[in-house]
Amino acid sequence: MQRTQSPLLARLARVNPTTMFLATLVLVMVAFFAPGPVGGVLLLALAAGLVFLLATTWPVQTPRTRVLRLVMLTLLITVALVKLL
Repeated sequence: MQRTQSPLLARLARVNPTTMFLATLVLVMVAFFAPGPVGGVLLLALAAGLVFLLATTWPVQTPRTRVLRLVMLTLLITVALVKLL
């Protein structure tokens, strides 16, 4: 049975990886240097996007990749919560 792909995922698949990396890097740098709550909210927004992608790609990832992604997501959420406090 073939899974239907959502329009959002189809659009993300067409995005240039370099452009996406640079946009994410800019978002992270702005969040790190923004004042406390603003930076924390930006990082939590990024984490929410990553949770969506992680949940979507979970079935096709190896266990090792899953663990690495969960660790990175946990670190991102921890930094975001520290910025909020």
